[in-house]
Amino acid sequence: MKRLALVTAVLALGIGGACAQSAKIGDIVINRPWAPPAAKLSNSAAYMRLVDIGTAPDELVSAASPVAHKAELHVFDVENGVYGMHPVHAIEISPGAAATILGPGSAHVMLEGLKQPLKAGESFPLSLTFKNAGKVEVEVSVEGSREGTAAQASY
Repeated sequence: MKRLALVTAVLALGIGGACAQSAKIGDIVINRPWAPPAAKLSNSAAYMRLVDIGTAPDELVSAASPVAHKAELHVFDVENGVYGMHPVHAIEISPGAAATILGPGSAHVMLEGLKQPLKAGESFPLSLTFKNAGKVEVEVSVEGSREGTAAQASY
């Protein structure tokens, strides 16, 4: 019963507005995947909110999309005294009420070598693979300006 209450609360709260999208695979809930507009042949990123409603941690281990030549998991942190972005093998998702936020200036799915422009108002498929939960395809909404909006930054 607690689990059902948690799922209901997760889906009812901060998932976004009326047009928000979500998906679920295993114990992982993926909320409101979005990306900023970008030109063809440039790079972009996909952002989302990940919630583990189970009791064991999971990991996002890979991503792929037909709109990019390559999709990598990236984080921002300090390496050798320099703050910057770099690829990682996995992004951990801890169980419980706290969400793992993939957002600007933090962990994200890097879309390298776009095959087409990402235009505001459109969407594209993104395949996410989790170590335990498995593989799921989500629809990523292209929103806002290149800099994003306050709504996008606050989940």
